[in-house]
Amino acid sequence: MQVGSATAGAASEAGLGAGASLKQEAVPVPIVQKPSGIESSKRLAAYTAVDHYIKPEHRTSFQSSRVDQIVGIGSGSTVPYVVDRIAQQGKEVNQGRVFVPTGFQSRQLIVAAGLTLGDVDEYPSIDVTIDGADEVDRELNLIKGGGACHLREKVIAEAAETFVVVADYRKNSEFLGTNYPPGVPIEVVPFAYGKVLSAVQKTFGAPKATLRMAVKKAGPVVTDNGNFVIDAPFEREKMLDPASVLKQTKLLTGVVEVGLFCNMAKAAYFGNEDGTVTIRRADGTVEEVAGAA
Repeated sequence: MQVGSATAGAASEAGLGAGASLKQEAVPVPIVQKPSGIESSKRLAAYTAVDHYIKPEHRTSFQSSRVDQIVGIGSGSTVPYVVDRIAQQGKEVNQGRVFVPTGFQSRQLIVAAGLTLGDVDEYPSIDVTIDGADEVDRELNLIKGGGACHLREKVIAEAAETFVVVADYRKNSEFLGTNYPPGVPIEVVPFAYGKVLSAVQKTFGAPKATLRMAVKKAGPVVTDNGNFVIDAPFEREKMLDPASVLKQTKLLTGVVEVGLFCNMAKAAYFGNEDGTVTIRRADGTVEEVAGAA
């Protein structure tokens, strides 16, 4: 969703002189464009998941908590729609909630929406976390880290009693590595990146692994934690058992976190082109529902 504003404050554009003023004070007019295509699919998934898991009547299961509900907010291109849907429930409903971000992007979204910002240090137990994914397989294993936030995303996901994924239909795969060509993101400390990259290429079945380089900055991508990211497209045979790839890679000295989330998600919501949402659950059931408007 793109939001802009039209104002009458630009006198020069209206052909007025420097000292001229308009007769009527300008009032910002929001210009809202309804998303289409892939963005529409993302919104469908996000809105439907929020409607199912973050309801006004929901209360925290943690008796020691002083708030109504503790919600983890993930990162990525689908998450703005998650925050948008939550904000639509109104200030009164959200007044008793605390929202814990996974990184800079989600923190800014929470603040901009006027929601209460929390920190995982203060709220180490979270009721529900909703986050995006780069790819999801049939067993709800995930590749995450396309935005280089997977360390913090995993912390917030593990802290949650319920972890829910939202994405568009392109992220719905039978096996990881099918629809996300860059491969598995591996966050490494800068000092060790060369050694880790070599090991991943020569020993761990990802000969095309590369250090992720920045687009509008000279040099590599630097995470919120000050680390580098290696993108490792592992061979198909290895990706049939992502949990083993996770364990083996995580044991390499210098690796901070691996962008494989295994046996963590309770459900994944995929927005489809036809306006429906496919829901995959951890118990193996699959359901197709009408997407939330």
